[in-house]
Amino acid sequence: MSFYDISVRTISGEETTLAAYKGQVLLIVNTASKCGLTPQYKGLQALYERYRNQGLVVLGFPCNQFAGQEPGTEEEIAQFCDLNYGVTFPLFAKIDVNGPHTHPLYQYLKANAPEGNGEDIEWNFAKFLVDKNGQVSKRIGARVQPEELTSDIESLLKA
Repeated sequence: MSFYDISVRTISGEETTLAAYKGQVLLIVNTASKCGLTPQYKGLQALYERYRNQGLVVLGFPCNQFAGQEPGTEEEIAQFCDLNYGVTFPLFAKIDVNGPHTHPLYQYLKANAPEGNGEDIEWNFAKFLVDKNGQVSKRIGARVQPEELTSDIESLLKA
């Protein structure tokens, strides 16, 4: 199975695959609304606005596995992101990123990342950069601010 065959459910409940993002650079993030790192939504949205016309898409995957920091329903999450951070990048249904019910996307990301290969996600707002060919380019820690990724994103966009 290729990266683009992975099935995901949008925050509005539609089943789809990652094929819609073929040929684009992706920044994939596990998110949460009640986390000390939640303000990163602002930086993620800024990256999306700055680079989307060049081929970057930010994909947010809410996760409630870290201290119960994403307890809301998908509808509540979408509303929170819109009202508080003006999020317009794609959001998806809540998933598990670690453990026995790890979503296939995160199984793939963790297994194929050049750094931290196979290791569990440490916290909300861990990030993965995926190149235009669906290859995991970089695994980035949760505490790294979105604006620190500009040179990595620009390199992938030019490749």
